[in-house]
Amino acid sequence: MQITKAEAAKINKQLQVGDTVDIEINPRNFGRIAAQTAKQVIIQKLREAERDLVFSEFNERKGEIVSGIVQKADTGTIILDLGKLEGIMPTKEQIPTERYKVNDKVKAYVVDVVRGTKGAPQVIVSRTAGDFVKKLFEFEIPEIYEGLIEVKSVSRDPGNRCKVAVHAQNENIDPVGSCVGQKGVRIQNIINELSGEKIDVIEWNEDPAIFISSALLPAKVMAVDINEEETSARVIVPDDQLSLAIGKAGQNARLAARLTNWKIDIKSETQFREMLANMQEIEENSKQEELDASEEGINEE
Repeated sequence: MQITKAEAAKINKQLQVGDTVDIEINPRNFGRIAAQTAKQVIIQKLREAERDLVFSEFNERKGEIVSGIVQKADTGTIILDLGKLEGIMPTKEQIPTERYKVNDKVKAYVVDVVRGTKGAPQVIVSRTAGDFVKKLFEFEIPEIYEGLIEVKSVSRDPGNRCKVAVHAQNENIDPVGSCVGQKGVRIQNIINELSGEKIDVIEWNEDPAIFISSALLPAKVMAVDINEEETSARVIVPDDQLSLAIGKAGQNARLAARLTNWKIDIKSETQFREMLANMQEIEENSKQEELDASEEGINEE
């Protein structure tokens, strides 16, 4: 790897200490098989270097949205052509209500970049991730992209319904109105990208009672009782709002719980009154038992 300055002068008198010089070597007995082996090794190393370069490039794109063309859609897993790489969208990352066809153009969220069995990079993409919706909001709503409005949390039932909590530090900015847009134009673009998935945009609030009440929209809430130690809440709704608050198959309540990260127990006004009456009856019975026990003790003395 190193030669003296005197040896270097024999090759080129202009060379100085620290310079690099290439020397052509003609090895003896360098036959056809050896040449072919050398060629294969060089090609392999070049491919590995190219894979490493592509891996690094896409690894930096984790958490971004990419566009690809559907290459293969006849099995559970969808294969996308992303240009330099293939994107793999497993069944669990696909919106259940969508059907993909070859040559369809699809947007997806980069979940991870991994190395395949032969060392080739593979990009795992998703259309069901909550962060996919978050990124779509950034694209469609300038106030979010500029940082004036923040998406606090997202909860999804992919293909059916989604709840998004937004917040603006500036009181003069209406976060919900900005996201929905005039006549719902902004939010409609996101709904179209998600194949008609309904989106509820909710204003985030640091007060968990207010936030939980908003998260259960469109149901009207009468009261919220918070238990901070257990991060649980009991919510009281009018009798005619109970089914709306819970939602079909519990969807509304489940999405609200994920959005707020609180356990939510929903009771109708009638159920709550009955529960209070039962608690009062139990308390009165307990007091009566204590009184009877006390009287028995006095009589024995």
